[in-house]
Amino acid sequence: MTEDKLNAEVIAVFPNKVKIKVDKLEDFRIADESLRVGSYLKIYGNDNAILMAIIENFSIDVSEKNNEAIRTHIIEASPLGIIKNGKFTRGGDDLTIPPKKVEPATEEEIKKIYIESVEDKEQFTFCSLSSNANIRIPVNGNKFFNKHIAIVGSTGSGKSHTLSTIIQTAVNSKSGDFSLNNSHVIIFDIHSEYKSAFPDANFIDIENLKLPYWLLNSDELEEVLLDTGERDNYNQSSVFRKLVTENKKKHNPDKTKIFYDSPLFFDINEVQNALYNLKNETKNSKSSNRYMIVDDSYTCNDSSTTVDTGILLNEEQRIDKYFNEEFQFHPTKNQNVTKGDYAEGTLDKFFVRFQEKINQDRLTFLFGEESKEISFEDTLKNILGYNSNSNVTVIDLSGVPFEVLSITVSLISRIVFEYGYIYKRLRNNINPNEKINNDIPILLVYEEAHKYVPNSDLVKYRSSKKSIERIAKEGRKYGVTLLLASQRPSEISETIFSQCNNFIAMRLTNPVDQGYVKKLLPDSLGSLIEKMPSLKQGEALLIGESVILPSIVQIDRCKNEPSSSDIPYWELWKEEWKDMDIDKIKEEWYK
Repeated sequence: MTEDKLNAEVIAVFPNKVKIKVDKLEDFRIADESLRVGSYLKIYGNDNAILMAIIENFSIDVSEKNNEAIRTHIIEASPLGIIKNGKFTRGGDDLTIPPKKVEPATEEEIKKIYIESVEDKEQFTFCSLSSNANIRIPVNGNKFFNKHIAIVGSTGSGKSHTLSTIIQTAVNSKSGDFSLNNSHVIIFDIHSEYKSAFPDANFIDIENLKLPYWLLNSDELEEVLLDTGERDNYNQSSVFRKLVTENKKKHNPDKTKIFYDSPLFFDINEVQNALYNLKNETKNSKSSNRYMIVDDSYTCNDSSTTVDTGILLNEEQRIDKYFNEEFQFHPTKNQNVTKGDYAEGTLDKFFVRFQEKINQDRLTFLFGEESKEISFEDTLKNILGYNSNSNVTVIDLSGVPFEVLSITVSLISRIVFEYGYIYKRLRNNINPNEKINNDIPILLVYEEAHKYVPNSDLVKYRSSKKSIERIAKEGRKYGVTLLLASQRPSEISETIFSQCNNFIAMRLTNPVDQGYVKKLLPDSLGSLIEKMPSLKQGEALLIGESVILPSIVQIDRCKNEPSSSDIPYWELWKEEWKDMDIDKIKEEWYK
């Protein structure tokens, strides 16, 4: 190709597009490499600047000359950036007009753009260029993990494998000769997929999950124990708050400032005793602070016209006594005995619901004896993997009852966030000038995120949305970041999704989801976004602050695969009839 007789030349320059005319397409290539949509071009300017562009589409223009049809190929390319003085920078506004010539970019030139864009010590690589597997695409590991990440794609697009590849690569990367690096990842596994992908992980499921109910905050406690639709909800909430606060004071006498939300132990069974007594209590009609408890302190004769005065208790003594056991009260048959303040039925439904919840076998992980006795330190060690020195903690949520799923996610997320906040404060107190004030940063991975942080105002999602939205908005400052994976991005809380700075967009076929993702991505991506519905399995649009160029990439295959592969229906159906052990299924079902 010479400047005297150009095989390809720019015929139009637009702000976000370059149009190129090619005389002989078969000559416009390098060696045996063929051009395709997604191939890279270099366009020479007049000031030693080279514009790198990616081919968006081809078209053929047919004209007639001397009664002979002449075919001209038209290529439209999207500008990516400028190479000037050997350095690549994003943006294509510096190209002088008219450009001199156009050539396909060589493999080495493309490699140079990507590799030189990230310093060696910051390179994190888990994929190759989709159009050329020889070109590895590094991202800036710091910018990738210290900003929130979103992986979106329809079922079967390869989300679970992509997630596994990223985390496996991260936990196996080392900058020295040691066995365990300092990565810390917590995966919320809603479909029990990731145990096979991380066999050495700290694995927590319904069998060994122990979460202390006393670490639940006010929203979480009331969401699981109060019926928000009840007419007497305000009374229930007011009584419950008072009982919890007083019980915390009883069990933490060394603490001076105790509030309803204080993360301190309280005995849920003692609160149940107090609720029972409040809903059944009777008192002396002539002395409202004398309560008619049936015990050895006095007697009550229903046939007489007089009654003993009862037990004289102030408010604090009364609540403290009610914690001890469920008492019997004298009935209101006599005119001198009247019902207590809450004995008009306002607490009856609440008590039944409360009793059923805390004694339910399915909620033993939250309200059982082990959850009551587990310490805060052990809870934190278990969640962060310090009980087994594991880089990855997989929390299998498949066995958690749906009605408390969002509360479980909310509690764990909030504990991790508050760990980051307190750890930063602790280090800052020791050394106020320290720039890196959390040397143990944590990545929280939410698989099928739309299940527990949906774009919904329903009360049952309120606590988990509140916890995760707070991490999305503030977590980066405290060394806690998010990775959201979802097949329905349009159903994820927009507050959370819009905070993501790095996107791995895989095949999306739902038009609503496509539109939602496009809305959050830069307009300059052009036809790259249009390719989302036609991406192959494992292909993805990689975009964000961590990568020099938005690119269509092929994600590396993970080493240990998650158990998310499609079931081979046709092969299984052709096999011999298989017996099923219904009794064992029933036994597991009824657990």
